[in-house]
Amino acid sequence: MTALILCHFVLAACASLLVRRLGRRAFLVLALPPAATTAWAAVRWEGAADGEAVTWSWQWIPAYDVSVALRLDALAELMVLLAAGIGTLVLLYCASYFDDDAPGLAGFAGNLLAFAGAMLALVLADDLISLYVFWELTTVFSFLLIGYGGERKHNRRSALQALTVTTLGGLAMLVGFLIIGEAAGTYRISTIVAGPPEPTPAVSVAVVLVLCGALSKSAIWPFSLWLPNAMAAPTPVSAYLHAAAMVKAGIYLVARLAPAFADVPVWRPAVLVLGSATMLLGGWRALRLNDLKLVLAYGTVSQLGFLIVLAGAGHRDAALAAAAMILGHALFKAPLFLVTGIVDHAAGTRDLRRLSGVGRSLPHVCAVAVLAAASMAAIPPLLGFAAKEAAFEALLHGTATERWALAATVVGSALTTAYTVRFVWGAFARKPGVADTPVHRVGPAFLAPPALLAALGLVLGPGVGLTDRLFAAYADTFPAPAHPYHLALWHGFGTALLLSALAWAGGALLFARRSTVTRLSRRIAWPTADSVFGQLLLGLERLALQVTGFVQRGSLSVYLATVLAVVLTAQLAVLATDRPWRGAAAPRLWDAPLQGRWRY
Repeated sequence: MTALILCHFVLAACASLLVRRLGRRAFLVLALPPAATTAWAAVRWEGAADGEAVTWSWQWIPAYDVSVALRLDALAELMVLLAAGIGTLVLLYCASYFDDDAPGLAGFAGNLLAFAGAMLALVLADDLISLYVFWELTTVFSFLLIGYGGERKHNRRSALQALTVTTLGGLAMLVGFLIIGEAAGTYRISTIVAGPPEPTPAVSVAVVLVLCGALSKSAIWPFSLWLPNAMAAPTPVSAYLHAAAMVKAGIYLVARLAPAFADVPVWRPAVLVLGSATMLLGGWRALRLNDLKLVLAYGTVSQLGFLIVLAGAGHRDAALAAAAMILGHALFKAPLFLVTGIVDHAAGTRDLRRLSGVGRSLPHVCAVAVLAAASMAAIPPLLGFAAKEAAFEALLHGTATERWALAATVVGSALTTAYTVRFVWGAFARKPGVADTPVHRVGPAFLAPPALLAALGLVLGPGVGLTDRLFAAYADTFPAPAHPYHLALWHGFGTALLLSALAWAGGALLFARRSTVTRLSRRIAWPTADSVFGQLLLGLERLALQVTGFVQRGSLSVYLATVLAVVLTAQLAVLATDRPWRGAAAPRLWDAPLQGRWRY
């Protein structure tokens, strides 16, 4: 494991030399470490499905029990295959996407491979502190990748947005990790999940802080403002970071910690409510946009909300559905982003109002897009359908709150169907009154990565049972229900299939009435990411000025009072949360009443 991670960083450091010598063909060499990781993970599939775990650790800071610990189990196996497998295909795609003389190509190539290494280490981490370190490494590399083409103001601003939101969430998460580690007596994740600490108020606060980090990383409302603007990055970055890797880090963390903390009172309300809201808001927003990449971006926001609901529901069948949906989402969203890059490359635009007749000019590209889009709309017999059926079944038999989340999921699925059809129609259909868009030829090497991913979504629909053992090995970390669900393409006619049919019909109706829906969505609009981010920065600046004006008055007494107030407040907060006197005997003030009246 460590050798594979180190290979990513070593070869990333050599990217400049490789690009200088080989040009864009350097991406073919840079794809070797993630390809080797994919092969290694494939070999480990059977062991992970049987519940075996591969571990490695190195004492980093022995005095504080901090170690770099890695662990490959069933959930990590899934994430490694996604991060490494899709990373390999994206790097191969880059060899056709970029020109040899593209500015800053060496830095971009190195950052992309280094991000893949950091993501691999993150999902393998079995220590809270080392997980945080790799978490922030992905944040830094994503900042550099989104900011590629830094001469453009929009790229710089978008990169800063992503960095600000995810870093603040990460810092909150670090505080939560420290509290959990102290409460559990260890920072080893597998040990904490096996024996979680008592749900004290301090642990509840820690859970909220950890959720802040996870939700901000996965662009869950109210932290979803950064993801659409991150589409300023090149298409390979969007396909990898924002469909298969970085935004899944928050989902992964929630899925990893749910067996330990799902019963903490604040967990389920936060996850279910915010996830459902994100699902609806993102899907509604996707119906009014004309940039193909932004349609996919807001669709991604919506589906991340769906994933967080499943991953955080905290029971076995929802966890099984979450694992299937994580795989399904990566296998349809990454190829759709890659196809968008091909259309942009071939036609010179992503504006669906200007695209017309592209499906006739690029029939193979259209076929790949339709295949991936059908999985996104949960059309049988694709993997997206099997995963959505599992999700409906899990939420149907959940708590009352989960049934409310189920209602939101059905509406969100209808929105997904609508913007999926709108995406395919906008990219490839011939539109009345719009001249056919001239395009240039697309080579097979350019189309191969998205075609392979879309084909996997088709194969794993009927073959979803092949993944059941692996996903069940993770899902079985939750208490077993009376009748556990198993993944299969067809479970007969039932309520879940009826809900799927309602979603398809609702989506078709929304698309048929798209003019009315577009007008309505523009009336029921919310502030854009740019305006929200600008207002937040302005409010922060005003608060800083007010605080500075209050404490910096040129008065020594005010300075002393401020210092003492901060120290006293911090100590009282520690005493209030830790309560060292809990369980201790009452304080002994005197042995006889007269002793309290005399001083010696």
